[in-house]
This record gives sequence, C-alpha cells and structure tokens, in this order.
Amino acid sequence: MKYVYAFEEGSKEQKYLLGGKGANLAEMTNLGLPVPPGFTISTDACNAYLAAGGNLPDGLLDEVAAALQALEAKMGKRLGDDVDPLLVSVRSGAPFSMPGMMDTVLNLGLNDVSVGGLAKQTSNERFALDSYRRFVQMFGRIVLDIPGDAFEEALTALREQRGVESDTDLDADDLRGLVETFKGIVREKAGVEFPQDPQEQLRHAIEAVFRSWNGKRARDYRKLEAIPDDLGTAVNVQTMVFGNKGDDSGTGVAFTRDPATGENRPYGDFLANAQGEDVVAGIRVTEHLDAMGAHFPEPQRQLLDIMNRLEQHYRDMCDIEFTIEQGRLFILQTRVGKRTAAAALRMATDMANEGLVDKREAVLRVQPAQLDQLLHPQFDPDAKYDAVAKGLNASPGAAVGKVYFTADDAEAKHEAGERVILVRPETSPDDLHGMIAAEGILTSRGGLVSHAAVVARGMGKPAICGAEAIRIDLKAKQFRVGDTVVAEGDVISINGSTGEVVIGEVPVIVPEPTGPFQTLLQWADEFRRLGVRTNADLPEDAAKAREFGAEGIGLCRTEHMFLGDRLPIVQRMILAETDEEELAALQQLEQLQKSDFIGIFEAMDGLPVTIRLLDPPLHEFLPDVEELLVQDAKGELDDAGRRLLHAAEQWREVNPMLGTRGCRLGIIKPGLYRMQVRAIIEAAIERKQRGGDPHVEIMIPLVVTEPELALLVDWVREEAAAASPDNGVDYLVGTMVETPRAAIAAREIAEAAEFFSFGTNDLTQMTFGFSRDDVEGRFMPRYLELGLLAANPFETIDTEGVGRLVRWGVEGGRATRPDIKLGICGEHGGDPASVRFCHEVGLDYVSCSPYRVPIARLAAAHASLGESGPSGTA
Repeated sequence: MKYVYAFEEGSKEQKYLLGGKGANLAEMTNLGLPVPPGFTISTDACNAYLAAGGNLPDGLLDEVAAALQALEAKMGKRLGDDVDPLLVSVRSGAPFSMPGMMDTVLNLGLNDVSVGGLAKQTSNERFALDSYRRFVQMFGRIVLDIPGDAFEEALTALREQRGVESDTDLDADDLRGLVETFKGIVREKAGVEFPQDPQEQLRHAIEAVFRSWNGKRARDYRKLEAIPDDLGTAVNVQTMVFGNKGDDSGTGVAFTRDPATGENRPYGDFLANAQGEDVVAGIRVTEHLDAMGAHFPEPQRQLLDIMNRLEQHYRDMCDIEFTIEQGRLFILQTRVGKRTAAAALRMATDMANEGLVDKREAVLRVQPAQLDQLLHPQFDPDAKYDAVAKGLNASPGAAVGKVYFTADDAEAKHEAGERVILVRPETSPDDLHGMIAAEGILTSRGGLVSHAAVVARGMGKPAICGAEAIRIDLKAKQFRVGDTVVAEGDVISINGSTGEVVIGEVPVIVPEPTGPFQTLLQWADEFRRLGVRTNADLPEDAAKAREFGAEGIGLCRTEHMFLGDRLPIVQRMILAETDEEELAALQQLEQLQKSDFIGIFEAMDGLPVTIRLLDPPLHEFLPDVEELLVQDAKGELDDAGRRLLHAAEQWREVNPMLGTRGCRLGIIKPGLYRMQVRAIIEAAIERKQRGGDPHVEIMIPLVVTEPELALLVDWVREEAAAASPDNGVDYLVGTMVETPRAAIAAREIAEAAEFFSFGTNDLTQMTFGFSRDDVEGRFMPRYLELGLLAANPFETIDTEGVGRLVRWGVEGGRATRPDIKLGICGEHGGDPASVRFCHEVGLDYVSCSPYRVPIARLAAAHASLGESGPSGTA
C-alpha cells in the first residue's frame, strides 16, 4: 500500500485519502500557485498506526525517506545541514476541517548545528535562534507532552529580567540562553535530551500528529460536529517559509468573503514579522487585511488575485493561510472556510444570484442546524445599559451568564445548571469542552481569526475577542476594567455582534430573520416533498410558526385547556357524584375550550389543525396524594379536602404512563371526549360563519386496537353530526400511533382511521423501555460515550428499532387505506436526520416546535436533493 504522496500527485477530490489540507495543497500546486513544496502522508497510514497500537506501518519510514530525499533535491537543501538547512512544518489534515484540534510542529530540522547554517543563510542570528527556541518549545509541548506553561513561564521570566515587553525585544544572546533553558526543561520534564537527529525529530512529529487524532479536544470536536471517528488524519510535511525574517516578512489568514456576515469582501488579519501561530493564538494584536497594502503592496495585490482565483475554482468562500518571506508571497493552505449561519445564508444566496452556483447547490450549502443560530438572542434594542469594555465582534449573538475563568469550571457549572460565560486571555484547543458548555466566550487577546473566534462561529456561540481593556487575573479568578472588578460567579452580558461587554444581565430578544433567510427557505420549498407543520397549543405559538412557514398544526395538545384557573372546574368534574354535576362542569369547560379552539383556527386559517383529545391521566389534575395525607394527619383537611384525597387515591396508578390515559380515559369517561369534540366542531362552525376556513383533524391518542378506535370514532361522528347538522364542517378523525402494538396492527387500525400521526416520543420510550425523564440524566451520556447507542434516541429517531415500527405503520396503513394521511408529531420532526428518515419512509409531513420549522423545511429539501444529488460540488 502506498502511504506517501508528493503534492503534485494529488487533487482536491482526494480529501479522504490526503485529508482536506493535503488535497487542497495538491490542488493549489497543480494550479500553479506559490505553494511551498512538500508531501502528504495519507490517512491510511494514520489508521494503520492506530490499529497497530501506536506502531508505524511497515514501509512508511522508507517512503518518507524517499519523499524527503526528493524534496531536498527539489529545494537544493538538506534537512539538518550546517550550511543551508531545509526546514519543514509537520501539520495534521483531517478529511473534514478541525481547526486547531490536532497538532502542528514548525521549524523541524533545527538543531545545535543547523541553527548556525540558518543564521549564515539569513545573515540574521537572532532570527535563527528565535526559530530554534520556537521549535524546541513546540516539540516539547506537542511531541513530548510537556505542559506549555513551563516554557511560557521561562519566557516571561526572561522578559522581566531584561525589562522588555515583547519577545521581539529579546536579542540573540537572550535567545541563545533561552534555547538552553528550554532544552533543560525538556530534560527535566520529559527525562530525555532534546533530539538532535532531524530524522528522529520527523518520526516523532509524525507520530505526535497521528496520536492527536484521538486527543480529547479532537474527540470533543468530532462529537460536536458529528465527524466519524474512523477517518484518521493525514500528515503534511511542507517546506518552511518564514514570516518572521524582519519587517519585509509577515503572515496572515484571509477569507475571500466575510465569514461573520457573508459580505462579498476580503476579510482577515495579518502580522508583520511573525509566524502563523502568532496570528491564530491571539498572542499579538493583529492588523486587518485592508491595512496590508501599506506594508506589502505587491504581495497584497497578488493575494487578492489568488483569493479570487480560488473562490472561482472552488465555487465557495475560501479560508487561506499565507506567509510573506522577504517580500515573496507563499500560500500555505486553503480550505472551504467556516462561517456563521448568517454568513452561510448570505453567501449561498449571493453566489446563486452571481451564477457561481445554482439554487439546488445553494440550498445544500446551508445545513439545517445552522438556521438555529439565527434564532439566538440579541440584546433588546430598548434596553438601557453601559458597556464597560469593547472588543472585536468575533461571533454574533448575545449571551448572559456567570463568569468562569477555566474550561473545567465552565463545564462543571454548566452541568450544575448555570448559564456560563467563559472568560480567558485567549482560548486554545484544550478549552474546547468549556467553550461547548458556555453560553458565550470573552477573550482579552486575539483577533477575528483567533481560535476563540473561529470555533465560536462554527458553534454559533456569541464571542468577543481582543477586549484589551479587560485585565484578567487567572489566579485571583477575576478581571478588572478600570476600577471595576468582576469576580468568578458574577453575571455579565456580551454582545458578539457589537463587541460590547456589560456588567449584569441585559434583556435579550429572539430576532426574526428576513432577507437571505426567507430567500433560501423559499428555494428549499421548491425542492422538498415533505410538508412541515408545527406543534402548537396556543394561538400565539401557531402564529409564530406560521411566520416561519408552518403549513398547519400537526399536534395541538389540549392539556393546558384544563389547567390554570380552569382547574377547579376540572376537579368538580372529577369529584362529581351525579351525572348532572359532571355534565354541568363539562358544559362550563366546553365553552372555555371552544374559545381556545376559535383562536387556534383563526391563527391557522386555511391550514389543517390536528387536535389531540385529552391524553394525560386524571390524577395529574388532582393534588399529590402524599401531601394530602400529611395534611389529613395534621387535621388540616375539611370535607372538600377529604373528597380530593379520596379522588386522588382512587385515580392514583403505579405506572400512569401505561395506565388510564388517552383513549382509555375517554372510554371510561365518555362525557370528556364528547365535550371536547363539541367544542372543536362548534368553534369551527363559528369560524366558518365569520368567513374563516377551518381544516379540522381530530386525533385520538394511545389507541392500540381497531375496535377501541372504531368506538371512539363513532362517538366523534355522533357529536359532530349533532353540533353541525347543516353547517357542513369537514373534518378528519385519526389516531396517534405511539405504542408498538399500534404500529404493528396498523393495517387493522387504519380501517377506522383517516390519518396516522406517529408520536415518536412515547413510541421511543415504549420501544426501548426507557423512561425519558430518568435515563437522559442518568445513563444516556455514558451509553453515548461508550458507543452503546449511536445517538440519543429521543433526539434522533432510532431507525433500526423505532424506525422499523414506523415503517410497518406506514406500510400497514397504506395497505388498508391508500389515501391515509401520515405524519410525525414528536420532536423528532425538527431533527434533520429524523426528517431525512421521514422522507425516506414516505410520510406526508413532519411537525415540530415553531422555532424548528425553518430547520425542518430545509432538512426536508436536503432529503429530497439527497435522493437526486446536487448539480455540482464545491
């Protein structure tokens, strides 16, 4: 098996073999762009290394040696040479972008001898020694697992000793001593001498990159982004070019469009006299790309031309790393750039309008989950507040939470139920778990392409970077802005859209997206087959869902119509000792519920409304038995209280989820369902008389047999006929399929049902034997961590178990009644993977909460386009 490929041998289509970085380096090399030469070690080698328990596969080092020899011949330099040494970088490169999650080693090839050669070639001893100390520091941290603080503390101590502010103020003698100090740290902390053999350095670096695939931050990121664990990473060995050779050198990161807003303009940061890690680490304050022309006019012109060429070639926004070495521009990497949801929408619609992509590809460019980011809170525009500091608006949205200064503390407090803002001088990949837990991120250093900014934008979390007015004291766990001190646990608010930091809590609101948001969803609607409805119990929820494009209500729960100030009426109905007492309570409820239904029909006028008759057991409308018993023992219950106690004991069940609820309650309390049907039909009549167009669907819950449903359907039709003998209100009667037996017996149940709505929340509980309220906080995280379940089945439908029951239900229902309407009303209806499954099994619609309607619309389009395939790929 071949493991090593020169850049000239690959292309961008080979990202699974060469990794995204290697594939794009090969592509740019073959386009004739100024890419420093090198070679890529494939993902196959990584997977073989990991499968062998950390042993390099046979033949790999021979291939590496041959590739290195060819690279040395091409460059006219030799690794480790004492006259004109070749130096290389060793970088990871997974098939999917994982910025900062795996390891990189720069300046490899330097040792006590070759550093002299580098000094001679550059006539800059200080530069050579600075490159060497960086290499020892990075090699110690990445390859030998020495804590980075050990090196940073030594560097800080030297600056303080010399009385200088910046590393660049240290002279050659300072750096020569620092190299020896760093080698001493390696000796002390790792128990080995710093390796002087460049071949040994290279082997260790390759293995370190392979190992980093299974590092904690990489695993956390893959879990967050749903990237498979078995892909492995490639290793790119590339000739070093230096942005820190003096004022005629520099380095930067550029995006062909603004990754935060999507605006069609070049965007990025650069630093003069710096190496790449200085930009992304946030250690130094960067300059905007627009200012680059004042320092490097010709390289800027070349860069802008290359950015345009790459965007046209990839037909997407590109993220580009570049270095200027003594006035000469080099492109170190490109990839399709990470972007915010707002930017993704704008880029997709703009590129379609520009003719760069078509509508189909524009729709596929935006992931359904990204739309959720657009619904994040923003500061209320009417709120009064004073910002104590302002940084870079690195990732949009607003967040409020308590301040914590370490990733571990942020994660722990989040798990304890607190809203958290992670505050750091700058973040590193090791902070990922804290960033995931946080509502937002605030850093005092770093630019728009720093780690914090890039990762936060990818997650859709608000972030402010480079808030230099904030002085962070990590030991004291506080930060200071002027005379104001904010301690751990204090509440702050951050606005990632403006960069404002506010002490205390600022009211927030949820935005209402327009423009590209609406355009893209309209395009998505042209491609999707699945209908999208909403789960809404109140008129205002229904109205909001309709604004988001809902095509009806797939589940209107009626439980809330029995609660609040109506609870005493419900309890009178339960406690009734005569038919007359029960009827009086039901008639009172009927008028109240009729008013509720009128509001819902008005909000969804002209669209179907599926109303589920009462589902929960009656004990939920009564006080807790144990509390009543305590009061009774204390002699605190009057006659009415004792009647409530008696009823609560009478209706109490050992397992109420499987007890007297849904249609079972409707059968033993027939007046209850009959009342609800009258209220529904009378509300529809009134809406029709007012010029409305109600589309009524009455859903009977928890049915398990055809005779059970047939009895209740007869009752529904009797009440509807009595309420509307001449008014011609059309309606359907169906059932919620939420038990395994109902799915299995769907062929028979469809004899009485005009529609099925799959209630996948309860169907999942009953199929797995899981109590959702208990398992999610107890063993579900452990099951997911161990891979015992592929996903939380309450979030993404279990296609092999629950999904198989749904398939049986679909097949059985249509076998009996070909025109039966089929939908899903569990929260799975808003999960993109579950929507894809619903499309595949042939459901007519999905239904979800109002704010997930846009997600479901786009996911349904992706499902349709996934069958036929996009017209092209970027």
